Amino acid sequence: QGKFTLLRDTRADGSFLVHHFLSFYLRALQQAAAELLGPVWPSPPQLLILFPPLKGVSLTAAREQGQLVFLEGLKSCLDLCFGEEEEEQSAGPRPLQFLSGSTSDLKALFDFVQTSLSPAGSAPWGAPVLLVDDLSVLLGLGASPLAVLDFIHYCRVAVCSQLKGNIVVLVHSQQDSADEENELLGSCLWHHSDLILWVQGLATGFCKDVHGQIKIIRRVSLELLGEQDQVQTYQYKIQDKNVSFFAPGLSAAVL
Repeated sequence: QGKFTLLRDTRADGSFLVHHFLSFYLRALQQAAAELLGPVWPSPPQLLILFPPLKGVSLTAAREQGQLVFLEGLKSCLDLCFGEEEEEQSAGPRPLQFLSGSTSDLKALFDFVQTSLSPAGSAPWGAPVLLVDDLSVLLGLGASPLAVLDFIHYCRVAVCSQLKGNIVVLVHSQQDSADEENELLGSCLWHHSDLILWVQGLATGFCKDVHGQIKIIRRVSLELLGEQDQVQTYQYKIQDKNVSFFAPGLSAAVL
């Protein structure tokens, strides 16, 4: 509890890790209140399509029972950009209020997180979990790197420190990318993470039996001064409803 996990990918798609953490917290713990921020997903029904049925977990039931809270990012964007002015006023503050130009910070988004994961709303479930899929989207929507880092800082204080919960954040990155703001965001989060899962494409290019490699970096140096971080490297293959991991060079196709 109280840990910050960074998911980062380079030349590969690390979205399958969000699926892993969502199923882990909803199924294995059976006591966590999870909140999923997916700015690029249009609606909860699309969420059910992107995430196939999990073993022993019903996303629909989790949402109905209040265990899973989902931010309809695209719908909120459309309402702010193309909605009627009267409807916007009657709806009150919205999580992506910064899109309207009335403010440049992400306070409304943080208020949404804090309200959704408050002890009153998640009392039956215990420690809360905040999952953010593709934090880089906020930069594309016009938020500054400083505003995004401030948002994550306040989320860490509220979720990790006060509520003793966990945060899992996915950031897409490209090697030798010209997007300096996105690389700055990823680098800053790197130095403050307790655990880093870095998904990378193969240096040799596409392979049918090995889809990429993942580095698991445990930031031991954050707690023990003078100690080096623990790094493990595995290769993986994404299957229909599962992901297999193996040591580099030990793929079943090779053996």
